[in-house]
Amino acid sequence: MLRVLATVTMLSVLLAMFSPVAAAGYPRRPVTLIVPFPPGGATDIVGRGIAEAVRKHLPQPVAVVNRAGGAGTVGVSEVVLARPDGYTIGLGAVAILTVQPYLSALPYKNPGDITPILKLVNLPIVLFVRSDAPWKTASELLEYARANPGKLRVGVPGIGTILHLNLEQLKLLAQVDMVVVPFEGPRQVAALLGGHVDLALAHPAAIMGYVEAGRIRVIGVFQPQRNSRFPQAQTFKELGYDITRGVYYFLFAPKNTPRTIIVVLHDAFKKALAEPTFVDLARKADFEIDYQPPGALTRELWASFEEYGRLVEYLGLKK
Repeated sequence: MLRVLATVTMLSVLLAMFSPVAAAGYPRRPVTLIVPFPPGGATDIVGRGIAEAVRKHLPQPVAVVNRAGGAGTVGVSEVVLARPDGYTIGLGAVAILTVQPYLSALPYKNPGDITPILKLVNLPIVLFVRSDAPWKTASELLEYARANPGKLRVGVPGIGTILHLNLEQLKLLAQVDMVVVPFEGPRQVAALLGGHVDLALAHPAAIMGYVEAGRIRVIGVFQPQRNSRFPQAQTFKELGYDITRGVYYFLFAPKNTPRTIIVVLHDAFKKALAEPTFVDLARKADFEIDYQPPGALTRELWASFEEYGRLVEYLGLKK
């Protein structure tokens, strides 16, 4: 019996050593990381930051390519349809995998249509106005919106994003009527500065430079407690609207990507999360590093898929 076990063990070791992936020395060429939003936003900042941080942990560079469109679905679809060989991976945002399939026909139906690599970060959501706007607080803004239904225009980074869902739930609970104007994030920030919308939602990373320059004022945050970066900004929870959803980003590969490739990518990017350059970026851009391995990430994605399915139906957005 012991001899049989020893033989099986040796065969397993040999198979691992001489598998096609191990023999190929993956990766032998650059890996493409698809970021499904335009340059300059939080997704792009995280994507480029992690691609730089992983350089010393992979034998080949990771090249970031922006594929914007469809509130992130264009870029994610490109990854889903790519060859499962480890050379095309994606940066996913939770809503693209767990909300958008409820809103339109896509090449993917649910989180089961990808191969998760690891969870990267959590990001808060803030509501902001130009610094010359008359509203100093979220409560003042909502009071004005109630008195002037349909007058305020709100910029969001696409229909079906978590930012959009938070806004729709705020409109419903606060009983205000505001016009939603979707952009390919983070272009809602430029639209606000240009006077095309009156207020907007984004992640802090996309607006910190404008806040520090005195051009933008954050007046509301969708968090359980006030954000230390914007201590003057009210939480919507303290105003009586328990809307505290944030966004999380993760890395994924096409479905059926070999496990041996996923292990290489997972191990390299896990080390990258601890690189001082990425840790410093997280601190400056106000996002939280939240590592999760593939199994835990898979469970979280499915839980989000079920939760947001109920929310989309509740808000009347399901098609």
